[in-house]
Amino acid sequence: MNSNPWHLYLMGGLYILAGLMHFIKPKMYMRIIPLYLPNHKLLVYLSGIMEILLGITVCIKATRPFAVLGIICMLLVFLTVHFYMLNDEKISAKIPKWILILRIPLQLVLMYWAFYYF
Repeated sequence: MNSNPWHLYLMGGLYILAGLMHFIKPKMYMRIIPLYLPNHKLLVYLSGIMEILLGITVCIKATRPFAVLGIICMLLVFLTVHFYMLNDEKISAKIPKWILILRIPLQLVLMYWAFYYF
């Protein structure tokens, strides 16, 4: 297998783009953070930085194993947000419940996709 297939760069690019969105639309992300977590704005920016860093480092062979583990851990943490959105109609931003439910197995697919490069 090529050590850097195109789909690896696609995955890295998607995380970089997702991370940038935390800085472009921070209020959208702050709204969906569970209320029991402190300092929503800081958490949004930190998670954005992490997504950007992981998106970059997953494309570098030397840092890839750490990036893969970081992506999987990050996606596990983000699962809490998906469950939180399922339990509160106001926080779900009127996204249909079936889409919110489908996002949960999508997280598992994203974890598998990252693990593929471990």
